[in-house]
Amino acid sequence: MIKRELLDTAWVPGGEKLELFRHDKDYMIVLGHNELMSTRKWGSEEALATMALERIGKPVRPTMLIGGYGMGFTLRAALKVLPDNAEVTVVELVPEIIEWARGPMADLAAGCLDDPRVKLVMSDVAPFIEGAHGDYDAILLDVDNGPDGLVREDNNVLYSLSGLRAAKRALTPDGVLAIWSAGPDPAFTRRLQKAGFEVDEVKVASRSNGKGPKHVIWFATKK
Repeated sequence: MIKRELLDTAWVPGGEKLELFRHDKDYMIVLGHNELMSTRKWGSEEALATMALERIGKPVRPTMLIGGYGMGFTLRAALKVLPDNAEVTVVELVPEIIEWARGPMADLAAGCLDDPRVKLVMSDVAPFIEGAHGDYDAILLDVDNGPDGLVREDNNVLYSLSGLRAAKRALTPDGVLAIWSAGPDPAFTRRLQKAGFEVDEVKVASRSNGKGPKHVIWFATKK
């Protein structure tokens, strides 16, 4: 039996410890007993990008903000369908996440961070959103296990009423805010609506073949 091998650890600034494991040919990033992401289940991470892009139409020069690189599934899915003149800003807080992408998981990353359409910013995404005004056709957030600060308590501001209103200001008139979650949260759906969004809550299979547990993505557009 092949044992799971711990490759590295990282501390989220102001948050918890992350562990990178390898099991046979698969990688997983774990927080405590929670597997935050894995190369075995990535269908909903891809859907976060593809389904958001379906909702923004075809802007002349698409602009996208991705909060949280993770294992890059969302970024790579976006790059497959975005035109050559698109601009994708990836905001990642944990340096080791990028080190792992360029190191043990370089084959998986497939050079996506070096794509000329991509700008990598090492930062907390919340103040980055706060400083934007009508800049993005799509804002994709996958920085936690859902709309609560599991990985980092400060992430709660993203899902607060003020944080959602900041995201609304950061979007273009026809822009979409897409938020990934491991499960449903009716209170958060109501909060999105209170912030002035039309909300489409979609259940998506965790695996690309349509199998596995269902995750939730909220697609929020301006009323």
